[in-house]
Amino acid sequence: MDNKVIYLFCSAGMSTSLLVSKMRAQADKYQVPVCIEAFPETRAAEKGPEADLILLGPQIAYMLPEIQQLLPGKSVEVIDSALYGKIDGLGVLKAAVASIKQNDKR
Repeated sequence: MDNKVIYLFCSAGMSTSLLVSKMRAQADKYQVPVCIEAFPETRAAEKGPEADLILLGPQIAYMLPEIQQLLPGKSVEVIDSALYGKIDGLGVLKAAVASIKQNDKR
């Protein structure tokens, strides 16, 4: 897998920033070639086009159709709320990599 860009968007950014740190640590540990960043949802239009995968925090799941429309052709998903609640960096990273691999096949 080539180096991929994963952007997480949320409303406030506190728990998402912690999740990004955990995901980066797991990506380093398992040598997964990804760049992971977090931004407030207000920057989705600006930053989204750079990403291979866009993940939304569960608290803004209601924005999924709006962000999909804003970024046509981009893969946009909502982070599993159980993984998000546990701040499970490995679980979210695994789901993100699986999604990227599936999208690469298309």
